[in-house]
Amino acid sequence: MTRLSRRNFIRIGGAAVAGATLGLPHIARATGGNVVIVGGGVGGATTARYLKLANPDISVTVVEPKSSYHTCFMSNEVLGGERTLEGIEVGYDGLKSMGITMVQDRASGIDPDARTVTTAGGETLNFDRCVVAPGISFVTDGIEGYDEAAQEKIPHAWQAGPQTALLRSQLEAMEDGGLVVIIAPPNPFRCPPGPYERASMIAHYLKAEKPKSKVMILDPKEKFSKQGLFMQAWKDLYGHGTDNSMIEWNTFSKVGAINKLDAAAMTVETDFESFDPAVINYIPPQKAGKIALDADLADDSGWCPVDKMTFESSKHAGVHVIGDAAIATAMPKSGYSANSQGKVTAAAIVAALAGKEMPQPSYVNTCYSIAGTDYGFSVAAVYRYKADDNTIAGVEGAGGLTPVDASPEQRKREVAFAHSWYNNIRKDTWG
Repeated sequence: MTRLSRRNFIRIGGAAVAGATLGLPHIARATGGNVVIVGGGVGGATTARYLKLANPDISVTVVEPKSSYHTCFMSNEVLGGERTLEGIEVGYDGLKSMGITMVQDRASGIDPDARTVTTAGGETLNFDRCVVAPGISFVTDGIEGYDEAAQEKIPHAWQAGPQTALLRSQLEAMEDGGLVVIIAPPNPFRCPPGPYERASMIAHYLKAEKPKSKVMILDPKEKFSKQGLFMQAWKDLYGHGTDNSMIEWNTFSKVGAINKLDAAAMTVETDFESFDPAVINYIPPQKAGKIALDADLADDSGWCPVDKMTFESSKHAGVHVIGDAAIATAMPKSGYSANSQGKVTAAAIVAALAGKEMPQPSYVNTCYSIAGTDYGFSVAAVYRYKADDNTIAGVEGAGGLTPVDASPEQRKREVAFAHSWYNNIRKDTWG
């Protein structure tokens, strides 16, 4: 990492998180309250845990339709054959053991005025504060031949679980020499480096098992997150820049925008070319999760404006929106961002229920990418709240990026760091 050693980043990042949560046990142990959290992913689960850690007297209920959660981070290792689907699955026993109530149902409505959450099963939950952590939903119109039904033949695998398994099975079934087309989404979207890590890990699998095959990325963007590092990895591992490259990156300015997908014929048509791949991974444009849209928490962008200090909705008081669904300015839509925002939101809610002032928040994010065997890299940042314009901005000089010329030993350590981070954030989020 440049400009800041990893040890110092961990120290500063830990202090940043502590700055948002240090006052939690001291804010209010005498007051309780009811908090209902919609969504048991990273943001929702982190908020639930840290509310209970701060004040066990607060009643915390999490509404989540799934009995377990598959993390999107590390799901590309499943596609690359380095991890099983069960290896990215986590349950909710850790939350339950803290006295958090899990309602296994889908939230069907949020009434900010009545301060209630209703579920598809007909239950009504009252709240003093509500946290909405719904993740993403997809924009499925605009391309001929693509709808929700098409996702069963053309998986997005951008919500981990069955879609991850489907894409993996398609990779296993394809003949050697086949083409895999990954269609990347426009900004903003969940996990900015994710499509390019996915291309890397699919190429990793193909290199070992189907070496005549190829991965092609079709991208509406002219640049992407960690581009220099990925390009170097593709050159080192997959022959990028040669006639035998296993990964090809094409922008729409070169091949044209996608105008038709045919799930039956497995074809992709652009303005200028047609492709006949064995596997199509279309990652659609994204917006906030459906419940946030239905509850009028989003603006015309499809994402949810919030007070960046507390993540309270700019549209409805008493309701907080965190994670991928929120507009968090400089913070990327990543799992670590959601975890950091969950801690800040827990601090804000504990303070609000106690009638106390919210501590000055700080936020952190680290994003690891694995491109192949013993080949990883990362970006890290510390963020501060700016009250003058209600934004979250990076702290100058804090964080850093893995050098492009990092040694093989450094690359190998980055993979070990990534796996350690994964184990730690699972524990920190779900217990």
